[in-house]
Amino acid sequence: MDISELRNNIDEIDRELVELFKKRMNISAEVAEYKRQNNMRVLDASRERALLAKVAELSGEEFEDYTRTLYSTILDLSRSYQHKRLGETTELCEMIKNAEQTTPKIFPEATTVACQGVEGAYSQIATERLFKAPSIMFFSSFDKVFSAIESGMCKYGVLPIENSTAGSVKQVYDLMISRKFKIVRSVRIKIDHNLLANRGARLEDIKEIFSHEQAISQCSEFLAKLGKNVKITRVRNTAEAARMVSESGRTDIASISSRSCASQYGLSVIAGAIQDNGNNHTRFICISNELEIYPGADRTSLMLVTPHKPGALYKMLARFNALGINLLKLESRPLPDRDFEFMFYFDIEASVYSPKLAQLLAELEQECDDFSYLGSYSEVI
Repeated sequence: MDISELRNNIDEIDRELVELFKKRMNISAEVAEYKRQNNMRVLDASRERALLAKVAELSGEEFEDYTRTLYSTILDLSRSYQHKRLGETTELCEMIKNAEQTTPKIFPEATTVACQGVEGAYSQIATERLFKAPSIMFFSSFDKVFSAIESGMCKYGVLPIENSTAGSVKQVYDLMISRKFKIVRSVRIKIDHNLLANRGARLEDIKEIFSHEQAISQCSEFLAKLGKNVKITRVRNTAEAARMVSESGRTDIASISSRSCASQYGLSVIAGAIQDNGNNHTRFICISNELEIYPGADRTSLMLVTPHKPGALYKMLARFNALGINLLKLESRPLPDRDFEFMFYFDIEASVYSPKLAQLLAELEQECDDFSYLGSYSEVI
């Protein structure tokens, strides 16, 4: 039998499988209606375990694992279809609709904003991209920015969350696990790192360089060329590094900071654009205590904990695929009070007005061990 005949046989089997799949999904719709009438949850975990064990036994040893994988996907799709047929409106979906209706149509121009760092920090640059006339309060740590929002001291906070070359700001992700907040907007800014020093300083005279660890990482090639005789010292913020250099009055130390820090602290740029990658951007989120959803929101952020068993994350991801929703980011962070368990952070691309997003949220909320909706918003680029 040649390849064409084999493929024809497969095509015929596929036609039969599609018809059987449609028949199965139609019966799933009837099951959904029964569950509605009898106030039953869509997920019946014991029924699914029994079914997977049965089909695995029917398939025989050679195909057992393949059959489990196939039927796990079929069960995910069946549950998704049942949710859709039921048209469930959850408390979360109602909260989102209410936020859409009550949020002002225009993003605020003047308000009080919390940032980590000091004058000239990249967080300040991000804040001034988001707000036309912000009143900025600077704090020494990311943790204190969250606290300022929770206490009501500031209406909004701006935090770096990821860099295109250095990756995620893990300290912020770890804080997100335990703090209460909502994301109302995000912004992406281009990062140009410069070597700043007091006037009269020369590059060959520099013995020590101060900066934030991410900036140091992003300028590793430039720093390597300076040699081992130059000490690299990590500080909390690039702007704080510039201020330290300025206040020292010394000409043998420098900072890696933004160009705006040069004018802010009276420093000279002795080497410009020293980052390894010219396409270097940092993404910042704007957080608030209240859920605000402004017009045009097309990005949603979630945090969830999956059941601690094999294939649990895959089953969550299958829902995105089934609904045709694009996953923009997936970050995992260890849960501090559980061994080898993780909180997963998702950024997804979907209009807040999409019925598919509402369906996805309803499914995830019901089937995760822990689920947090962080907000729907748009990103300023």
